[in-house]
Amino acid sequence: MAEFKLKVRRYQPETGDGPYWQQYDVELDETLSVLDGLLQVRDREDGTLVVRCSCRAAICGSCGVKINGESALACKTKLRDAHAFANRWNGGSEPIVVEPMGNMPVVKDLVTDMEATHWTKIRRVTPWLLPEGDPPEREYVVPPESMIDITQSMACIQCGACVSACLSMEADPDFIGPAALAKAYRFVGDPRDAQHAERLNDLAQDPHGIYDCTHCFSCIDACPKGVAPMDQIMRLRRLAGHDHEIDDVNNGRRHEAAFTKIIEKKGTLDEALLLQESYAPGVKGKLMPTPGAIKGLLGSIPTALRGLRTGKMRSLRKLIPGAHHKLPGDAQKQVKRIYAHAEGHRVELNLYIRGEEAEEDVPEEKVEPEPDEEAER
Repeated sequence: MAEFKLKVRRYQPETGDGPYWQQYDVELDETLSVLDGLLQVRDREDGTLVVRCSCRAAICGSCGVKINGESALACKTKLRDAHAFANRWNGGSEPIVVEPMGNMPVVKDLVTDMEATHWTKIRRVTPWLLPEGDPPEREYVVPPESMIDITQSMACIQCGACVSACLSMEADPDFIGPAALAKAYRFVGDPRDAQHAERLNDLAQDPHGIYDCTHCFSCIDACPKGVAPMDQIMRLRRLAGHDHEIDDVNNGRRHEAAFTKIIEKKGTLDEALLLQESYAPGVKGKLMPTPGAIKGLLGSIPTALRGLRTGKMRSLRKLIPGAHHKLPGDAQKQVKRIYAHAEGHRVELNLYIRGEEAEEDVPEEKVEPEPDEEAER
């Protein structure tokens, strides 16, 4: 048995008081989970502690919390690992900090209102099949290989950990969010669904849709099932922008195209040129900018001034489109070589199926014939 300290963020709305912290001592085997520690506190020390759980096997997703600031399942996080993480910078005296999930209203103690945020956004993406024609006499049958691509998003257990960790949702509560968009790809990628274009257009045109993600990778780190919601969002973008050529009102597709074009050309990001190419791409766009482009460019001036004031952009020269330097030497040739390879190998990587540590295909070794065999030939 080992002793651990749990510092729990409490909230009892019936008292009329605000949130507060309370610390408990538990004695459990270090291989047991943080949820086991919380349940021991509730059973033996403080029956008023409220925590939500069910299967205790990382299947139901009920016990999502923040442990040491990171969104996770309490039943999947071992006390030993949580203690080590909490004390990674000192000698081992810090408690394991447990809080309710972020980006959701707190109902009581560690229980959040999943309906207000998570499930509302899941319903936003129409989470069911929309097939074409009349219902068949029996179930829809498709080749198993056509479903492989969506098994990663199908692995979601709706725990809300990615929603809790999402920085975009923290900045913009109206963002549809990683869980809902991963669910959206589950149906966009399903061959039985007949509304792919309509779904993609809806999510691309929404100002809080697929282009609201800022690629912070927090949802990938938080997901306990390897769903990688950000990857699914990038797949939605790729389908919307490249395959269906949806020119969204949010300027997302043009911004993405400008970003990749500049990196291919210079190897480093020319932010002034990025702004110009995003709103007024090409020679025609610059000579005859649309009213929306003019409005967008003028609206970006305060952001540029803040960049100068904070030191992100250290000179007025960086405000001139095209003045930013290229990579030195032959480094830019290496960047272009990467681009060429990527264009010739557009392979969707499904980590859930292939595995992060999947062995690479090793070419068969060529066996040279023995001298006597060669002579006989």
